[in-house]
Amino acid sequence: MNQGIHISELEKPFITESGFRFEHAPVAYKTWGKLNSAGDNVILVFHALTGHAAADEWFPGIFGEGNVCDPDEHFIICINVPGSCYGSVGPQSINPETGKPYRNNFPEITIRDMVRFQQQFLDQIGVSGIELAIGGSMGGMQALEFIIMDRRARSAVLIAMGKAHTPWAIGISHAQRAAITNDPNWKNGNYELENGPFKGVAAARMMAMITYRAPEDYNLKFGRKLQNEDGQFQIESYLNYQGEKLAKRMDAHTYITLTKAMDSHDIARGRDDYEYILNRIDIPVQVIGIKSDHLYPVSEQKELAEFLPNGRYAEISSTAGHDGFLIEFEQLNQIINPFIQRKELLIY
Repeated sequence: MNQGIHISELEKPFITESGFRFEHAPVAYKTWGKLNSAGDNVILVFHALTGHAAADEWFPGIFGEGNVCDPDEHFIICINVPGSCYGSVGPQSINPETGKPYRNNFPEITIRDMVRFQQQFLDQIGVSGIELAIGGSMGGMQALEFIIMDRRARSAVLIAMGKAHTPWAIGISHAQRAAITNDPNWKNGNYELENGPFKGVAAARMMAMITYRAPEDYNLKFGRKLQNEDGQFQIESYLNYQGEKLAKRMDAHTYITLTKAMDSHDIARGRDDYEYILNRIDIPVQVIGIKSDHLYPVSEQKELAEFLPNGRYAEISSTAGHDGFLIEFEQLNQIINPFIQRKELLIY
């Protein structure tokens, strides 16, 4: 994992919405292709909650010749968000005032903070125009905020998210954070042990995996089959495996920080009403929903497309639920390729 990722620093201080100031904040990123002399042949990929800058590892089906992200045609970049544990400034970064990791003292981060962090780095490397901004789930939240906050984007693809994090999604995130903070090793807002994996993160991931998929997917994949003679169901074994796998690679403080950032997602916060904000976005936007997504139902994506003057809606047919955008790459390419090949404004 993380092959080919570069680490740089922001040349200017990064200041969060809450007013926290980072000097020389590290930035992890990965690029494909070559930036042209005008600095405007860019595809900007935003990653989801447990993702990282190596988008070709978790979004492989849209990379390559003839696909959405073709390095022979575009300069593609994915920047790791602040608050992560994959190279950019985050809870495991060293606090210069203490000489120790920030951990639970890391400030709250919002989706808009993530966007401004990336804006600063794009400015720094000379990006003047972005042909396409694309992301799914938390990545889609960033992409939506980006096209509100930045005039460089000429088109966008928003996948499996909505205009704001709903009470349903916030409740799920809260339950996952409770699983982490109720871990016996969680003491005074920090993990007592220096090294994981921690059971709280594993439990949070198991909850998440239930919401990322759909009942029909688990029915088809597992049914009521038993995994072993002890009477454990296959679905239990699968969730145990997924929980332990993430707990080995993802910091608990990062999980808490980024799920809270997702809860902050609300494009109307401190602005105007949703319809007014979305109506001001005049670039072509392809909104994609997943028919079986129970975490971010297609009604949320249809609503976005309806309010975007040059928005259009398409739906992925899949039993995979929310995870469909990380699985159904053939359908994604079939939807997105015609969209990005059209030069005129798209009318929904």
